[in-house]
Amino acid sequence: MIRTLALSIPVIVVASIAGAVDAPPAMKSFVETDVMTWAQSEQVITAITAQNAQTAGSSAVQIEAWDTQWRAEVGQDAQPLISDVMGRPLSAFLAEQVAASGGRITEIFVMDALGLNVAASDVTSDYWQGDEDKYSKSYGAGAGAVFVDEVEFDESSQTYQGQISMALTDPATGEVIGAMTVGLNAEAFF
Repeated sequence: MIRTLALSIPVIVVASIAGAVDAPPAMKSFVETDVMTWAQSEQVITAITAQNAQTAGSSAVQIEAWDTQWRAEVGQDAQPLISDVMGRPLSAFLAEQVAASGGRITEIFVMDALGLNVAASDVTSDYWQGDEDKYSKSYGAGAGAVFVDEVEFDESSQTYQGQISMALTDPATGEVIGAMTVGLNAEAFF
């Protein structure tokens, strides 16, 4: 099903699965009025552009190796790849946005043109998002695309959460250069 937000941004909603519901309109409105004010900021675009220059031409084997490394580092003392991403200024900025949201945002992460993490407010379970809907239905759908995933119960936090992902473009060229996913505490919007 395709829906259109007030800003005429196409929104793709996946078919319902057991235990999942469509995101409430207040979540979509929050993204339009609050998140979009900084999602295309110079800081975000510059970080994506810099990583795209570094990862351009990376093979599927290299991407899988990075993803495997990231997954192995989660929860370990030594985390060179995770520490690199989490130590970036954009990761600190994203964490500030989560803190400033009053409990509405649970996580934010930014992806490059390959779907690799550029920055994150918190450690993600994997490094490569390129094989997931949050990437393919935002970045892969082109400029202006916003993918609204269903709200699902998150066992770890014992709350209902939803993710909204959007394609990010270079303002100078209009070219899609990456994507951002914002996790929202749905209970704060009902």
